[in-house]
Amino acid sequence: MTTLDLTPVEKPHSASLLAKVLAQGRYETRVTVTNGEQLLVSIILPLLALAGLYFTGLFDTATGPSTIDIATPGVLALSVLSSGLTGQGIATGFDRRYGVLQYLATTPLGPIGLLLGKAAAVLMVQATQLIVIGTVAALLGWSPNISGLGYAIIFIVLGVMAFTGLGLLIAGTVRPEATLAITNISWVILGALGGVVFPVAEFTGSVIIDYLPSAALGNGLRAALLDGVFDLGSCVILALWAIVFGLGTIRWFKWR
Repeated sequence: MTTLDLTPVEKPHSASLLAKVLAQGRYETRVTVTNGEQLLVSIILPLLALAGLYFTGLFDTATGPSTIDIATPGVLALSVLSSGLTGQGIATGFDRRYGVLQYLATTPLGPIGLLLGKAAAVLMVQATQLIVIGTVAALLGWSPNISGLGYAIIFIVLGVMAFTGLGLLIAGTVRPEATLAITNISWVILGALGGVVFPVAEFTGSVIIDYLPSAALGNGLRAALLDGVFDLGSCVILALWAIVFGLGTIRWFKWR
């Protein structure tokens, strides 16, 4: 029979920040993949947007890229908004109402660990979204620029950090009902008019829209997957928004 060694360690210590973040990320991921509503927002709605754009041929031109080639980067950007802003925002808002975050506040996780853990969960969910949406898009004829795949990953990671930070900032400062309304309305407005699905050049006043995190993410992914180039300006804009939202969450997030 094996005996349990109860000898105290010489230097007791908390787990590393990385270990705590990964543990929180795994927990958040399990919650997401077992929640039908979360899957609807994260995968089904972006797929419906992709199908709608493909079958309407909205971006088709005589000489330019096909609709599916233009639409897929935008739909991938939309999936980042879905899982980071809407999914995590709503889930965190109601966790806060039901006292779950109050328990997390008593652990060594802290606000930084919470932000990073939720971002890690969104990245894990995002990997599934990329596989599903990418596979469906490929079946519809999508042919991304291979040389830009690495650049696209950079933008997706920055987008996850930015929109998870925004979702947490909203969820941590207003009531759950307000979080539900704000995140859903923001998803619709940013998705339709914020340069995510539709290129910014399609809109009047696009200079202002260019500085939104949604446009930076959409523009960066289109540049990477259509042209195989790295959009440095969009990357800087998106990174700055990620920092602003992250710092705002750390400063103003309320655990209860």
